[in-house]
Amino acid sequence: MATGTIKTKTDKGYGFISVQGSDDVFFHHTACNGQFENLQVGQTVRFDVEKGEKGPKASNVVAVTAEQPESAPIEAAAA
Repeated sequence: MATGTIKTKTDKGYGFISVQGSDDVFFHHTACNGQFENLQVGQTVRFDVEKGEKGPKASNVVAVTAEQPESAPIEAAAA
C-alpha cells in the first residue's frame, strides 16, 4: 500500500491524494469503503494504486491512525 495526504475532496464524491515525489492520485468515494464523508483535507491515508482511464487512481483508501505504521512510498507500491 502507498501512503499520501488528502489534498482535495469535493461534494461530488471524489478527490485527490498528494503523494511525496509523485503526481497526485485521483480517488472516488467508492474507493473509501464507506468512509468518504469522514476523510478530511490534510489527513494521511493508505491506499492501493490502480491504473485508471486518465492516470493512476486510488482504491482501498483508509485513514492512517496513530496505531498504524505508514507504509512504503508510492514508487515501491506501484512496482
